[in-house]
Amino acid sequence: MSITTKAGDDGSTELWSGERVSKDDARIEACGEVDELSSLLGFARLAAGLGETAEALQSLQRELSRVGGEIASIDPPFTNPIQSLDEVALNAKILGIEARLPLKGFVLPGQTEASARIDLARTAARRLERRVVALAREAAVSDTLRRYLNRLSDYLYLLARSEEAAEGKIKYL
Repeated sequence: MSITTKAGDDGSTELWSGERVSKDDARIEACGEVDELSSLLGFARLAAGLGETAEALQSLQRELSRVGGEIASIDPPFTNPIQSLDEVALNAKILGIEARLPLKGFVLPGQTEASARIDLARTAARRLERRVVALAREAAVSDTLRRYLNRLSDYLYLLARSEEAAEGKIKYL
């Protein structure tokens, strides 16, 4: 089977749940942001100096496949959406990094290759969150997913600072 189906030649595409929508539909825009973010996380993972950062980024890539599935499903709904436990776990990771890496103010992002790549991913995470907020104005989006995405950019910010701290390169403005 070829990856080229030609089914989208008319400007439409199929959601995970089977419905056909325009390629500029708000769900597809958000799914595109998920795809870009996952790619940026993979790019960042290649430069990670800390094994724990590489593992965290790969774990986030896996979770993003669930985010994309949830966004791209209407009826039937996606069977493995982001749950409250995912949000709680992400928040705990944030608190864990904050406890060992107390920041003293605003930092100048991108002091190492790994942190620069993670910061690029962080900005994509914020854009994804904005797209999902826009989608929520016209379609049902779970509050849990919105909270998870709101925390995601904070987590990426701290992962980037962890990479900088490991090399003694956090630079404050």
